[in-house]
Amino acid sequence: MIDRRTLICSGGAAVFGALALTAVADGTAFAADAHPNLLPDPASTPVPNPPYPSNLSAQERQHLKTFDELDFVVFSQADWARLHESHARTIRVHWPDGHYTDGIDKHIADLAAMFVWAPDTHIHSHPLRVAKDNLTAVTGVMQGTFTRPMPDGKGGVIAPTGRKYSINMATVGIWNRQGTMDEEFLFWDNTNFYQQIGLG
Repeated sequence: MIDRRTLICSGGAAVFGALALTAVADGTAFAADAHPNLLPDPASTPVPNPPYPSNLSAQERQHLKTFDELDFVVFSQADWARLHESHARTIRVHWPDGHYTDGIDKHIADLAAMFVWAPDTHIHSHPLRVAKDNLTAVTGVMQGTFTRPMPDGKGGVIAPTGRKYSINMATVGIWNRQGTMDEEFLFWDNTNFYQQIGLG
């Protein structure tokens, strides 16, 4: 267990080293024995989903299972009626461009908007999955094709380019006692994303 004072008083390299060692010791790091080689770029080279770390608590394992179901089924099938299974009603979601939204209804509207112009949007890969207490951090690969007009936010539309996208992303979740996320942080490279669909 790392205490807060050690983290605050230590230098950046020491902090990173301490976190890495703790992750390995706790079984939350990527299993080196099962995967001795470094990962390729998951967005361009398929990477199998690893098994869950062996010494997770029941709560940590359930959080990761819920998150897998969220991405692989609920999100990928745009089954928004099930989003409450992983997201609290009052969830705050932080987006890659720095803005955040509050409430599950707003989050559903934002997610659904992605499927308007790329109806085949999906996530089927979680190359890295970490859980510790009420926190999860999961990397994924989001893919889709820009095949339908994209609303431009000004009353018009952007014509589809027909181009596919495949981007690496990461999600950090803070979970509550009811087993849903109170807060979610989404990370991906928006510049790369827009370049791939022909808008960058």
